[in-house]
Parts: sequence; C-alpha cells; structure tokens
Amino acid sequence: MNVSLQNIDKVSALLTIKLEKADYQEKVDKSLKSLRQKVQMPGFRKGMVPASLVKKMYGKSVMAEEVNKVLQESVYNYIKDNKVNILGEPLPNEEKQQNVDFDTMDEFEFVFDIALAPEFNVEVGAADKVDYYTIEVSDEMVENQVKMYTQRTGNYEKVDAYQENDMLKGLLAQLDEDGNTKEGGIQVEGAVLMPSYMKNDEQKAVFANAKVNDVLVFNPNTAYDGHAAELGSLLKIDKEIAKDVKSNFSYQVEEITRFVPGELNQEVFDQAFGKDVVKTEEEFRAKIKEELASRFVADSDYKFLIDVRKLLMEKVGKLEFPDALLKRIMLLNNQEKGEEFVAENYDKSVEELTWHLIKEKLVEANAVKVEQDDILKMAKETTKTQFAQYGMLSVPEDVLDNYAQEMLKKKESVNNLVNRVIETKLAAALKAQVTLENKTVSIEEFNKMFE
Repeated sequence: MNVSLQNIDKVSALLTIKLEKADYQEKVDKSLKSLRQKVQMPGFRKGMVPASLVKKMYGKSVMAEEVNKVLQESVYNYIKDNKVNILGEPLPNEEKQQNVDFDTMDEFEFVFDIALAPEFNVEVGAADKVDYYTIEVSDEMVENQVKMYTQRTGNYEKVDAYQENDMLKGLLAQLDEDGNTKEGGIQVEGAVLMPSYMKNDEQKAVFANAKVNDVLVFNPNTAYDGHAAELGSLLKIDKEIAKDVKSNFSYQVEEITRFVPGELNQEVFDQAFGKDVVKTEEEFRAKIKEELASRFVADSDYKFLIDVRKLLMEKVGKLEFPDALLKRIMLLNNQEKGEEFVAENYDKSVEELTWHLIKEKLVEANAVKVEQDDILKMAKETTKTQFAQYGMLSVPEDVLDNYAQEMLKKKESVNNLVNRVIETKLAAALKAQVTLENKTVSIEEFNKMFE
C-alpha cells in the first residue's frame, strides 16, 4: 500500500492511495471462509459448499467490500496520523480517478480531492474591548415570582360581589329585540364567565360590582369581538354558528368565585428552596433575586460570545477556501435541495465555517476540555432552567438527576450539551483575557438586542 498527499494549493490537495493484492487478499479469504460456513445450497450440507463455488458466486462482491473497508481505513488513518486538517469529506477526483473493475483488476489506485482548512492566527488580549451585559433583576420580576409561589398554595372562595379576575357562574339566556327572553332561544345553565377576559371594555364594565342574584344584560358577540371559538364555548353551540349570533343575552348571577393567594409563610419558603434555607420574607425575596440573577448569566455569556465572534471575524478577515470543492461537498450533503440551495446558502455556510475554525483554535489555545461530569452538570443546569420557567427555582437533586440521565440517553441532546459546555468554558476563559465593558440593562433592553 502506498498513500501520498500532493498539495494543489494552500487549501486543496490530492490524496492518492494505491492498493496491492497483498493489502486486502487475506481479508477477502477470511470473509469467504466465514461466508462458506453460512451458505446453504441444494445438494450440499450447510458449511460444506465447495470453496471454489462460494468464491465464484460471491468473490467479486466480497472483494469489493473488503477493498472498500481497507480504503476507508487507510484514508482515515492517514488523515489522523498526519494531522491533516480537512474540511468536509474526501471526494473522488473527477478527472484522475480511473474506473474500477473487480473482475479484471487486483491492483487499484484511488484519487481523492481534499479540502484543507486555511492557516491563520487568532488571539485576544486586554486591548480588545467587549461589552458585557448584566441583566438587572427588577423588583417586578421578584414580585411575580413571589406571586407564583403564593398562588400554588391559594384556594378559591365564594364571594358576594364581583371584582376583576373573579369567575361568575349563572343562567345565560338569549333575548329578543324587545329585551324579553327569546322563545326557543339559546339558554345555558351554569354558564361560566370571566369578564376580565372580554375584549370590549364597555361590555366588561357591565359586570362591575355585580352581586349574586343580579340580572345583567350584555352582548357576547361584542364582548368577545366576534371570536368564534370563545362564543361557541360560552353558548355551547358550534363556533361557526356562534359567530353569527349577535343578539343581547341576560345573565343571572348565581355564584361568584375568587382566587385567594396563599400566605407567604415558612411552608412556602420550604417548598421553594428546601427546609429552613430561608426563614423570613426578606431572605425569601433575596434568594429569589439571587436565583434569577444566576439564570441570566448564561444569557449574558451567550451575548458576549456573539460580540466576541464579531470582533474576531473582523480580526481574521476573509479566509481563503477551496470554493468549488466545498460546493461539491455541500451539494452532496443536500442533494434533494439542489444547486440553487447551494448557491443561495454557500456564503452563509462559509461564514459559519470560519467561526467554527476560529472557535476550534480558541478551544485548543485555552485547553478547553469536556469531561463526563461537565456534561452531567450541564444537563442538570438545563433541567433547572426548564423548571425555573414554571417558577420552580429549587428542584430536588434526585429529580434533577433523573431528568439529566434521560437527556443523556439521546445522542442529539448529548451533542447539544457538549457544545454548551464548550461555549460556557470558552466564555469564561475569554472574559478573563479581554477588557470587559460592563453594562447593566433591563431584560427588555437585553431582549431588544436580538430583534
């Protein structure tokens, strides 16, 4: 076997692999021998088919398979052993690759086009200034979180007079043009209303200070702005029919229910953060603020990496790539989308490739490594963030572990977690090297940066 690499230019090369019979024949013989033990043919016992007959029937396909295996292994080992930094995968050269005939040939030459990664240097230092945005945890955020906890321990109570957000239950009856109950009209017993969800303020005002046994007149179609689904649900009829019902209705209030949040007490504190972690409302609010702030660090780091990317892309400038070869590779990976897709997306693909190469150099320069414990920790952090979206800032360790282990069973999830670990460690390393322009912003201001 002979393997050689010939550079065409700085970013492309030809990889030539010459195979002789001795490189693959032993593997072919071994495969045919193994196959003979399994072949079943009329007139022969299993495993007793003559070797010559097995070779005649299967020799060509076995030879092709084993040559291909040796070829793939040779390509992989050469690239790995010689640390050839390739882009994409090797492709057969369209001009120099000869046709292969396994019937007549026992020596083969394979020629591949290789796309090489461009050589460049990249580094950051104190002279590089990068904005770093710390998201401010507002009192409103903390208050919303407190409400979320107290609502969990709240309950519904029956009251005599309506206030905003109360729920009403009563008899709904369609009226005729004279304001009387319409004969044969729509009637709904136990109809549930929440006036605060009505879209028309005038109709909503009809229910202000309503009391049990009051009879009120309103127009559902106007109240819900003709929304078919809401009208159908209220009137208990098909929504397509409901949207055309525009008459007034009477509503006799039979019951008013109000949700009353629970008390902010030690039980709530323990549910949120564990037994006796906090013991006063002041400590509770401070802990919530601390937890929310820690959640925002990942967002701040993400924005930091975006800004670092912009800085470094400008520093590195436009790199040289083997465009024709990369387009071939891109087309091969997107055959169903065709050449038009490649033409439209190539520049964006090269931009992403450039950042990928820059990031690889930064990861190597900063000795960023990913351990199994890092992946598990990130899986737990991801799970904690998901729970936090539902107001659960403290989750038992066994629950986190169970969710994390489920995530680690999926290859796609693991790949995402590895990338997040790399970006987290890289952000930490780069923050220590550049000069940070620290800025505190509201969550609204921060989100606008991504619009």
